[in-house]
Amino acid sequence: MFKGIIKSTKNMLELGALIGKLALRQPTSTIPELDYSLGSDIIEKIHPESIRVKVSKIIEETSSTKTFRLMPVNGYLPPFRAGQYISLKLEINGVQTARPYSISSPPTNTGYFDITVRFMPDGFVSRYLCENVGVGDEFEISGPAGSFHYEPLTDTKSLVFLAGGSGITPFISMIRELREKNPGIDVHLLYGNRTPDDMIFEEELSETACQEDWFKMHIVISEPPEGYTGYCGFLDSNTISETVGDLSGKTFYVCGPIAMHHLCGSELDKLGVPSRRVKIELAGPPADITQVAGYPPDINPKEAFKVRVTFTGKENSPISLQASPHEPLLNSLERNRLKINNLCRSGECGFCRAKLVSGKVFVPPWVKMRASDLMMSYIHPCISYPITDIELLI
Repeated sequence: MFKGIIKSTKNMLELGALIGKLALRQPTSTIPELDYSLGSDIIEKIHPESIRVKVSKIIEETSSTKTFRLMPVNGYLPPFRAGQYISLKLEINGVQTARPYSISSPPTNTGYFDITVRFMPDGFVSRYLCENVGVGDEFEISGPAGSFHYEPLTDTKSLVFLAGGSGITPFISMIRELREKNPGIDVHLLYGNRTPDDMIFEEELSETACQEDWFKMHIVISEPPEGYTGYCGFLDSNTISETVGDLSGKTFYVCGPIAMHHLCGSELDKLGVPSRRVKIELAGPPADITQVAGYPPDINPKEAFKVRVTFTGKENSPISLQASPHEPLLNSLERNRLKINNLCRSGECGFCRAKLVSGKVFVPPWVKMRASDLMMSYIHPCISYPITDIELLI
Protein backbone atom coordinates (compact mmCIF):
# COMPACT_ATOMS: atom_id res chain seq x y z
CA MET A 1 0.00 0.00 0.00
CA PHE A 2 2.68 2.50 1.05
CA LYS A 3 4.73 1.74 -2.07
CA GLY A 4 1.71 2.70 -4.16
CA ILE A 5 1.25 5.90 -2.16
CA ILE A 6 4.90 6.87 -2.64
CA LYS A 7 4.67 6.25 -6.38
CA SER A 8 1.49 8.29 -6.62
CA THR A 9 3.01 11.15 -4.64
CA LYS A 10 6.05 11.13 -6.95
CA ASN A 11 3.66 11.16 -9.89
CA MET A 12 1.87 14.23 -8.50
CA LEU A 13 5.17 16.06 -8.06
CA GLU A 14 6.18 15.22 -11.60
CA LEU A 15 2.82 16.44 -12.89
CA GLY A 16 3.25 19.67 -10.92
CA ALA A 17 6.69 20.15 -12.41
CA LEU A 18 5.28 19.63 -15.90
CA ILE A 19 2.55 22.21 -15.35
CA GLY A 20 5.17 24.65 -14.02
CA LYS A 21 7.38 24.24 -17.06
CA LEU A 22 4.44 24.69 -19.39
CA ALA A 23 3.45 27.88 -17.56
CA LEU A 24 7.02 29.22 -17.90
CA ARG A 25 7.25 27.96 -21.49
CA GLN A 26 10.29 25.86 -20.64
CA PRO A 27 11.26 22.58 -22.38
CA THR A 28 9.36 19.56 -21.10
CA SER A 29 11.73 16.92 -22.42
CA THR A 30 13.19 16.31 -18.95
CA ILE A 31 9.81 15.27 -17.53
CA PRO A 32 9.39 11.47 -17.51
CA GLU A 33 6.27 9.83 -18.92
CA LEU A 34 3.52 9.78 -16.31
CA ASP A 35 1.53 6.73 -15.18
CA TYR A 36 -1.86 8.25 -14.44
CA SER A 37 -3.26 4.95 -13.10
CA LEU A 38 -1.23 5.42 -9.91
CA GLY A 39 -3.30 8.48 -9.00
CA SER A 40 -6.54 6.51 -9.07
CA ASP A 41 -4.94 3.90 -6.79
CA ILE A 42 -4.28 6.37 -3.98
CA ILE A 43 -7.69 8.01 -4.43
CA GLU A 44 -9.36 4.60 -4.00
CA LYS A 45 -7.42 4.00 -0.78
CA ILE A 46 -8.29 7.40 0.69
CA HIS A 47 -11.88 7.56 -0.62
CA PRO A 48 -13.11 3.97 -1.09
CA GLU A 49 -16.62 3.44 -2.41
CA SER A 50 -17.24 0.72 0.16
CA ILE A 51 -15.38 -1.24 2.86
CA ARG A 52 -16.14 -4.67 4.29
CA VAL A 53 -16.03 -4.65 8.11
CA LYS A 54 -16.89 -6.99 10.95
CA VAL A 55 -18.04 -6.28 14.50
CA SER A 56 -15.11 -7.06 16.80
CA LYS A 57 -16.56 -5.68 20.05
CA ILE A 58 -19.82 -4.34 21.47
CA ILE A 59 -19.67 -1.90 24.40
CA GLU A 60 -22.73 -1.17 26.57
CA GLU A 61 -22.58 2.60 27.08
CA THR A 62 -25.98 3.08 28.74
CA SER A 63 -29.13 0.98 29.10
CA SER A 64 -30.22 2.19 25.66
CA THR A 65 -26.90 2.80 23.89
CA LYS A 66 -24.23 0.54 22.42
CA THR A 67 -20.90 1.15 20.72
CA PHE A 68 -20.08 -1.20 17.84
CA ARG A 69 -16.37 -1.58 17.02
CA LEU A 70 -15.91 -2.21 13.30
CA MET A 71 -12.66 -3.71 12.06
CA PRO A 72 -11.76 -4.09 8.36
CA VAL A 73 -12.07 -7.58 6.92
CA ASN A 74 -9.19 -6.88 4.54
CA GLY A 75 -6.97 -5.05 7.02
CA TYR A 76 -7.28 -1.42 5.90
CA LEU A 77 -9.41 1.59 6.85
CA PRO A 78 -9.11 5.02 5.21
CA PRO A 79 -8.20 8.12 7.25
CA PHE A 80 -10.91 10.46 8.49
CA ARG A 81 -11.34 13.73 10.36
CA ALA A 82 -12.85 13.74 13.84
CA GLY A 83 -16.55 14.57 13.47
CA GLN A 84 -17.11 12.74 10.17
CA TYR A 85 -19.52 9.85 9.64
CA ILE A 86 -19.79 6.58 7.75
CA SER A 87 -22.89 5.06 6.17
CA LEU A 88 -23.67 1.55 7.41
CA LYS A 89 -25.22 -0.63 4.70
CA LEU A 90 -27.32 -3.59 5.77
CA GLU A 91 -30.29 -5.80 4.96
CA ILE A 92 -33.21 -6.14 7.37
CA ASN A 93 -36.03 -8.56 6.57
CA GLY A 94 -35.14 -8.43 2.88
CA VAL A 95 -34.96 -4.61 2.79
CA GLN A 96 -31.61 -3.17 1.74
CA THR A 97 -31.03 0.13 3.50
CA ALA A 98 -28.31 2.31 5.01
CA ARG A 99 -27.89 4.75 7.88
CA PRO A 100 -25.19 7.34 8.60
CA TYR A 101 -23.45 7.14 11.98
CA SER A 102 -20.78 9.48 13.30
CA ILE A 103 -17.46 7.81 14.05
CA SER A 104 -17.00 8.02 17.82
CA SER A 105 -13.42 6.72 17.91
CA PRO A 106 -10.57 9.21 17.25
CA PRO A 107 -8.66 9.35 13.94
CA THR A 108 -5.51 8.27 15.79
CA ASN A 109 -6.99 4.76 16.20
CA THR A 110 -6.39 3.52 12.66
CA GLY A 111 -7.35 -0.12 13.22
CA TYR A 112 -11.10 0.31 13.71
CA PHE A 113 -14.11 2.62 13.51
CA ASP A 114 -16.46 2.90 16.50
CA ILE A 115 -20.09 3.88 15.96
CA THR A 116 -22.35 4.55 18.95
CA VAL A 117 -26.05 3.76 18.47
CA ARG A 118 -28.97 4.67 20.71
CA PHE A 119 -31.91 2.26 20.68
CA MET A 120 -35.12 3.85 19.39
CA PRO A 121 -38.32 1.81 19.92
CA ASP A 122 -39.63 2.82 16.49
CA GLY A 123 -36.22 2.86 14.83
CA PHE A 124 -35.96 0.46 11.90
CA VAL A 125 -32.14 0.27 11.91
CA SER A 126 -31.20 1.24 15.49
CA ARG A 127 -33.53 -1.40 16.89
CA TYR A 128 -32.08 -4.06 14.59
CA LEU A 129 -28.51 -3.14 15.52
CA CYS A 130 -29.13 -3.07 19.27
CA GLU A 131 -31.26 -6.22 19.37
CA ASN A 132 -29.84 -8.48 16.66
CA VAL A 133 -26.22 -7.68 15.82
CA GLY A 134 -23.43 -9.59 17.54
CA VAL A 135 -19.65 -9.89 17.48
CA GLY A 136 -18.49 -11.39 14.19
CA ASP A 137 -21.31 -9.99 12.06
CA GLU A 138 -20.14 -8.33 8.84
CA PHE A 139 -21.34 -5.22 6.99
CA GLU A 140 -20.47 -2.95 4.11
CA ILE A 141 -19.76 0.67 5.03
CA SER A 142 -19.00 3.77 3.01
CA GLY A 143 -15.81 5.72 3.32
CA PRO A 144 -15.82 8.60 5.85
CA ALA A 145 -17.77 11.70 4.79
CA GLY A 146 -19.13 14.98 6.10
CA SER A 147 -17.94 18.51 6.83
CA PHE A 148 -18.74 18.58 10.56
CA HIS A 149 -15.13 18.77 11.72
CA TYR A 150 -12.61 21.33 12.91
CA GLU A 151 -11.27 23.41 10.04
CA PRO A 152 -8.18 25.42 11.08
CA LEU A 153 -8.43 27.70 8.04
CA THR A 154 -11.87 29.05 9.01
CA ASP A 155 -12.64 28.07 12.62
CA THR A 156 -11.36 29.87 15.69
CA LYS A 157 -9.31 28.08 18.33
CA SER A 158 -12.01 28.52 20.94
CA LEU A 159 -14.83 26.03 20.33
CA VAL A 160 -18.25 25.53 21.92
CA PHE A 161 -19.86 22.12 21.45
CA LEU A 162 -23.66 22.03 21.86
CA ALA A 163 -24.65 18.35 22.05
CA GLY A 164 -28.03 16.74 22.62
CA GLY A 165 -28.41 13.05 23.53
CA SER A 166 -26.63 10.79 21.04
CA GLY A 167 -25.45 13.95 19.27
CA ILE A 168 -22.40 13.64 21.52
CA THR A 169 -20.88 11.03 19.16
CA PRO A 170 -18.97 13.32 16.74
CA PHE A 171 -17.81 15.42 19.69
CA ILE A 172 -16.35 12.48 21.61
CA SER A 173 -14.19 11.70 18.57
CA MET A 174 -12.93 15.30 18.52
CA ILE A 175 -12.34 15.33 22.29
CA ARG A 176 -10.48 12.02 22.22
CA GLU A 177 -8.24 13.30 19.44
CA LEU A 178 -7.53 16.53 21.31
CA ARG A 179 -6.52 14.57 24.41
CA GLU A 180 -3.79 12.94 22.34
CA LYS A 181 -2.67 15.95 20.32
CA ASN A 182 -4.05 19.42 20.97
CA PRO A 183 -2.85 22.24 18.66
CA GLY A 184 -3.77 24.96 21.17
CA ILE A 185 -7.56 24.57 21.03
CA ASP A 186 -9.90 25.08 24.00
CA VAL A 187 -13.34 23.46 24.14
CA HIS A 188 -16.50 24.18 26.14
CA LEU A 189 -19.08 21.38 25.98
CA LEU A 190 -22.75 21.92 26.83
CA TYR A 191 -24.36 18.50 26.89
CA GLY A 192 -28.15 18.32 27.05
CA ASN A 193 -30.07 15.18 28.01
CA ARG A 194 -33.57 14.32 29.16
CA THR A 195 -32.34 12.67 32.40
CA PRO A 196 -28.87 12.15 33.96
CA ASP A 197 -29.08 8.42 33.12
CA ASP A 198 -29.29 9.25 29.41
CA MET A 199 -25.75 10.66 29.33
CA ILE A 200 -23.35 8.77 27.05
CA PHE A 201 -19.60 8.73 27.87
CA GLU A 202 -20.33 10.44 31.21
CA GLU A 203 -17.34 9.00 33.07
CA GLU A 204 -14.88 9.74 30.27
CA LEU A 205 -16.13 13.29 29.79
CA SER A 206 -16.04 14.04 33.52
CA GLU A 207 -12.50 12.65 33.75
CA THR A 208 -11.40 14.79 30.82
CA ALA A 209 -12.90 17.91 32.42
CA CYS A 210 -10.96 17.19 35.63
CA GLN A 211 -7.64 16.44 33.93
CA GLU A 212 -7.48 18.83 30.98
CA ASP A 213 -7.28 22.62 31.33
CA TRP A 214 -8.48 23.16 27.75
CA PHE A 215 -11.79 21.33 28.33
CA LYS A 216 -14.83 22.58 30.27
CA MET A 217 -18.22 20.87 30.49
CA HIS A 218 -21.71 21.68 31.70
CA ILE A 219 -24.53 19.12 31.81
CA VAL A 220 -28.07 20.40 31.14
CA ILE A 221 -31.04 18.18 32.08
CA SER A 222 -34.51 18.85 30.66
CA GLU A 223 -36.41 16.47 32.99
CA PRO A 224 -34.39 16.56 36.23
CA PRO A 225 -35.13 14.10 39.03
CA GLU A 226 -36.16 15.42 42.42
CA GLY A 227 -33.26 17.07 44.20
CA TYR A 228 -31.13 17.55 41.08
CA THR A 229 -28.89 20.61 41.56
CA GLY A 230 -27.23 21.02 38.15
CA TYR A 231 -28.32 23.06 35.14
CA CYS A 232 -31.89 22.35 34.05
CA GLY A 233 -33.89 23.16 30.93
CA PHE A 234 -32.63 23.43 27.37
CA LEU A 235 -29.63 24.81 25.49
CA ASP A 236 -31.21 28.23 25.08
CA SER A 237 -29.62 31.68 25.04
CA ASN A 238 -29.74 32.06 28.83
CA THR A 239 -28.01 28.72 29.44
CA ILE A 240 -25.41 29.34 26.73
CA SER A 241 -24.49 32.84 27.91
CA GLU A 242 -24.49 31.84 31.59
CA THR A 243 -22.19 28.84 31.12
CA VAL A 244 -19.93 30.01 28.30
CA GLY A 245 -19.61 33.67 29.19
CA ASP A 246 -17.99 35.84 26.51
CA LEU A 247 -19.11 34.48 23.13
CA SER A 248 -16.78 36.54 20.96
CA GLY A 249 -14.09 34.71 19.03
CA LYS A 250 -15.77 31.34 19.42
CA THR A 251 -16.96 28.77 16.86
CA PHE A 252 -20.13 26.86 17.75
CA TYR A 253 -20.86 23.27 16.75
CA VAL A 254 -24.40 21.89 17.11
CA CYS A 255 -25.39 18.21 16.97
CA GLY A 256 -28.54 16.60 18.33
CA PRO A 257 -32.26 16.20 17.52
CA ILE A 258 -33.77 18.45 14.86
CA ALA A 259 -35.77 20.40 17.44
CA MET A 260 -32.53 21.22 19.24
CA HIS A 261 -30.94 22.38 15.98
CA HIS A 262 -33.74 24.85 15.43
CA LEU A 263 -33.62 26.04 19.05
CA CYS A 264 -29.85 26.50 19.18
CA GLY A 265 -29.75 28.14 15.76
CA SER A 266 -32.32 30.79 16.72
CA GLU A 267 -30.84 31.30 20.21
CA LEU A 268 -27.30 31.80 18.87
CA ASP A 269 -28.71 34.29 16.38
CA LYS A 270 -30.42 36.06 19.27
CA LEU A 271 -27.06 36.24 21.05
CA GLY A 272 -25.47 37.88 18.01
CA VAL A 273 -23.30 34.93 16.96
CA PRO A 274 -22.64 35.29 13.20
CA SER A 275 -23.81 32.37 11.05
CA ARG A 276 -20.28 31.81 9.76
CA ARG A 277 -19.32 30.83 13.32
CA VAL A 278 -22.05 28.14 13.61
CA LYS A 279 -21.75 24.59 12.31
CA ILE A 280 -24.81 22.34 12.44
CA GLU A 281 -24.49 18.61 11.83
CA LEU A 282 -26.86 16.63 9.62
CA ALA A 283 -29.95 15.48 11.51
CA GLY A 284 -31.82 13.13 9.18
CA PRO A 285 -35.58 13.31 8.60
CA PRO A 286 -37.93 14.64 11.31
CA ALA A 287 -39.72 12.18 13.57
CA ASP A 288 -43.12 13.50 12.47
CA ILE A 289 -43.21 15.35 9.16
CA THR A 290 -46.81 16.50 9.77
CA GLN A 291 -45.55 18.79 12.54
CA VAL A 292 -43.11 20.60 10.22
CA ALA A 293 -44.11 24.11 9.15
CA GLY A 294 -45.54 24.16 5.64
CA TYR A 295 -46.59 20.51 5.46
CA PRO A 296 -50.03 20.36 3.75
CA PRO A 297 -52.69 19.93 6.46
CA ASP A 298 -55.17 18.21 4.13
CA ILE A 299 -53.04 15.09 3.47
CA ASN A 300 -54.88 11.94 4.59
CA PRO A 301 -52.55 10.00 6.95
CA LYS A 302 -53.80 6.71 5.50
CA GLU A 303 -53.34 7.80 1.90
CA ALA A 304 -50.71 6.23 -0.35
CA PHE A 305 -49.52 7.86 -3.55
CA LYS A 306 -48.49 6.13 -6.75
CA VAL A 307 -44.80 6.37 -7.65
CA ARG A 308 -43.51 5.49 -11.10
CA VAL A 309 -39.74 4.95 -11.16
CA THR A 310 -37.57 4.75 -14.26
CA PHE A 311 -33.89 3.81 -13.96
CA THR A 312 -31.68 5.27 -16.67
CA GLY A 313 -30.12 2.56 -18.83
CA LYS A 314 -31.60 -0.35 -16.88
CA GLU A 315 -33.92 -3.14 -17.96
CA ASN A 316 -37.17 -3.95 -16.14
CA SER A 317 -37.97 -0.27 -15.96
CA PRO A 318 -40.25 1.56 -15.20
CA ILE A 319 -41.44 0.25 -11.82
CA SER A 320 -44.65 1.26 -10.05
CA LEU A 321 -45.14 1.28 -6.29
CA GLN A 322 -47.06 2.91 -3.44
CA ALA A 323 -45.48 5.48 -1.10
CA SER A 324 -46.66 7.00 2.15
CA PRO A 325 -46.73 10.81 2.39
CA HIS A 326 -45.53 10.55 6.00
CA GLU A 327 -42.15 8.93 5.41
CA PRO A 328 -39.17 9.92 3.24
CA LEU A 329 -39.52 8.74 -0.33
CA LEU A 330 -36.21 6.86 -0.06
CA ASN A 331 -37.66 4.68 2.72
CA SER A 332 -40.60 3.72 0.50
CA LEU A 333 -38.29 2.90 -2.41
CA GLU A 334 -36.14 0.68 -0.19
CA ARG A 335 -39.19 -1.04 1.29
CA ASN A 336 -40.16 -1.96 -2.28
CA ARG A 337 -36.76 -3.65 -2.75
CA LEU A 338 -35.25 -0.85 -4.86
CA LYS A 339 -31.57 -0.19 -4.23
CA ILE A 340 -30.80 3.53 -4.31
CA ASN A 341 -27.37 5.06 -3.70
CA ASN A 342 -27.41 7.19 -0.55
CA LEU A 343 -25.06 8.48 2.12
CA CYS A 344 -26.17 11.28 4.48
CA ARG A 345 -29.97 10.70 4.35
CA SER A 346 -30.38 14.37 5.25
CA GLY A 347 -30.56 16.09 1.86
CA GLU A 348 -27.01 17.39 1.76
CA CYS A 349 -24.68 14.96 -0.02
CA GLY A 350 -26.74 14.42 -3.19
CA PHE A 351 -25.96 10.70 -3.54
CA CYS A 352 -29.67 9.78 -3.85
CA ARG A 353 -30.44 12.66 -6.23
CA ALA A 354 -33.32 11.91 -8.66
CA LYS A 355 -35.28 13.87 -11.24
CA LEU A 356 -38.90 14.62 -10.40
CA VAL A 357 -40.55 14.16 -13.82
CA SER A 358 -44.06 14.90 -12.58
CA GLY A 359 -46.00 15.41 -9.36
CA LYS A 360 -45.14 17.21 -6.12
CA VAL A 361 -43.11 16.46 -3.00
CA PHE A 362 -42.76 18.28 0.31
CA VAL A 363 -39.25 19.18 1.44
CA PRO A 364 -38.63 20.53 4.99
CA PRO A 365 -37.79 24.26 4.87
CA TRP A 366 -34.36 23.86 6.47
CA VAL A 367 -33.06 21.59 3.67
CA LYS A 368 -30.67 23.53 1.43
CA MET A 369 -31.23 22.63 -2.21
CA ARG A 370 -28.80 23.56 -4.97
CA ALA A 371 -30.14 26.23 -7.31
CA SER A 372 -29.39 23.98 -10.29
CA ASP A 373 -31.41 21.12 -8.74
CA LEU A 374 -34.40 23.39 -8.17
CA MET A 375 -34.18 24.71 -11.72
CA MET A 376 -33.95 21.22 -13.28
CA SER A 377 -36.53 19.59 -10.92
CA TYR A 378 -34.10 17.32 -9.08
CA ILE A 379 -34.94 16.16 -5.55
CA HIS A 380 -33.25 14.22 -2.76
CA PRO A 381 -35.58 11.26 -2.00
CA CYS A 382 -34.04 10.84 1.48
CA ILE A 383 -35.70 14.06 2.66
CA SER A 384 -38.62 14.41 0.18
CA TYR A 385 -42.21 13.37 0.95
CA PRO A 386 -44.73 12.65 -1.84
CA ILE A 387 -47.91 14.75 -1.61
CA THR A 388 -49.32 13.70 -5.02
CA ASP A 389 -48.74 10.83 -7.42
CA ILE A 390 -45.22 11.28 -8.80
CA GLU A 391 -42.84 10.03 -11.48
CA LEU A 392 -39.10 9.72 -10.87
CA LEU A 393 -36.09 9.30 -13.14
CA ILE A 394 -33.08 7.80 -11.33
